[in-house]
Amino acid sequence: MHVVKQLSVFLKNRPGTLADICIQLAAEGINILGFSVSDTVDHAVVRMVVDEPRKACHFLGNAGLLVVENEIVMVELKNEPGELGRFGKRLADAGVNIEYAYGGLDQQAGAGVLFVRVSDARKAMEAITAP
Repeated sequence: MHVVKQLSVFLKNRPGTLADICIQLAAEGINILGFSVSDTVDHAVVRMVVDEPRKACHFLGNAGLLVVENEIVMVELKNEPGELGRFGKRLADAGVNIEYAYGGLDQQAGAGVLFVRVSDARKAMEAITAP
């Protein structure tokens, strides 16, 4: 488990907008490791973790998009019953709230991971890594 940068990108909510951004990021050599999309009436919020967040943030900003960067935790959980519950309980016991989560890929290990936005990323790290 470790803290990673997440980019929240605000896009027009219309066909092809997400595809265009993904194609442009790929052309820049930026790999998307995980993402989620939330829509509203007039725009979509794309939350993504990429392998080069600084480069992606700069590129997307230069493209005229609003980009917000924040810290989330990336955790690899065992694929077994109860694992997510144990993870959530450790966070709850430390007073850390899970705000949202989405799946993705750990580029180094090639394994599935969970990207989790929590109320306090550093406190979450302490809670999960404590014996």
